[in-house]
Amino acid sequence: MPEWVPVSTSTKGRLAVRALEEFGRRGFEAVGVGELAAGAGVTTGSLYHHFGTKLGLYEFVRTEAERRLLDRMEGAAAAREGEAPTEALRSALLVGFDFATRQGFTRLLGEPHPGSGSDPVAALLARISDRGRTPIGRMLAAAWREALLAVDGGTPARRARSGVAALVIDKAALRAPG
Repeated sequence: MPEWVPVSTSTKGRLAVRALEEFGRRGFEAVGVGELAAGAGVTTGSLYHHFGTKLGLYEFVRTEAERRLLDRMEGAAAAREGEAPTEALRSALLVGFDFATRQGFTRLLGEPHPGSGSDPVAALLARISDRGRTPIGRMLAAAWREALLAVDGGTPARRARSGVAALVIDKAALRAPG
């Protein structure tokens, strides 16, 4: 997979790397523009030049983190093709959880996006379940994000992962007419 961050020694690259670390560790609201710029060794003007706003920088790193997450979740679901949709859903949730915790993205991917009403994880889960008209994708995504935030709050990852694995996905609900 190609490297997504611009050349890490460039101004834009240093800002992206620093933002990924800080937003991943502390979340959007807790991180200031000045500290992002200072941590990257650049001016706040450089941040505004490359990303427009703090939200623009956040969207840049979150979109890339979500893209990488979704690639893995889609692959996990595809590997279960031919099995029950419940197995594809469970596999996608667990692979996504493992990726987010391993990369230190529990806060970044667990918190609601401050500038977007869309949820690509929920959309993917709805597609996997083939029930776009039911709330199953949103509900599973919400439980998955809560597990990430639990890890961010100090719950051992293995314990939160067990909670994700234990999510009961009713096969009948997936077959119910829309």
